[in-house]
Amino acid sequence: MKFGYTIIYVKNVLETVAFYEQAFGLSRRFIHESNLYAEMETGDTALTFAGEEAAELSGLAVAPNRKDNLSAGWEICLVCENVATAYSHAINNGATPLLPPEEKPWNQTVSYVKDLNGCLVEIASPVRK
Repeated sequence: MKFGYTIIYVKNVLETVAFYEQAFGLSRRFIHESNLYAEMETGDTALTFAGEEAAELSGLAVAPNRKDNLSAGWEICLVCENVATAYSHAINNGATPLLPPEEKPWNQTVSYVKDLNGCLVEIASPVRK
């Protein structure tokens, strides 16, 4: 077994893709013609977005992610070399600041923002050994 991908259910897939391109510098890999599903270029494991109505079409119920709600009990982590620059760039492009970059005892710089849907995004450096 291996981890294949993460799907985040969102109110608007196209707006979310545009936000991740602008705030985090990710590139879109694929957008379905229905605009209810998209994949971002993130390496071996894809970050994907699906419209909330896609969950309903599958017979699933999901709690909506909203900017003003308490974030759900998960996060995604985007790894980069310059966390301070990436954190500032994300905030300047619509992310909500939560925790500024901080050096951790395990030799990693970590920060947190919320995306336009209220989802937690960790911006972190690789762990240095």
